[in-house]
Amino acid sequence: MAVPKRRVSHGRKKLRNQHISRLSAPALSVDRQTKSVHRPHQVDLRTGLYRGKQVLFKDDDKAAGGDAKPDAKPDAK
Repeated sequence: MAVPKRRVSHGRKKLRNQHISRLSAPALSVDRQTKSVHRPHQVDLRTGLYRGKQVLFKDDDKAAGGDAKPDAKPDAK
């Protein structure tokens, strides 16, 4: 069985393996609703959607518990 005589340094290992990252482009998914392109299994940073649910860019009212009504006007005194 072949055993290396010396340890392979990080630089030499990266030089040997650097062609692997250039072989294929990253996989991309297209959102059905907005037609925006994003990485698969990742949040779409333009819309904030993940699997059809709003994950980013939520309103502060809904995140706090939903007590505030959006159409209610504050009393002006």
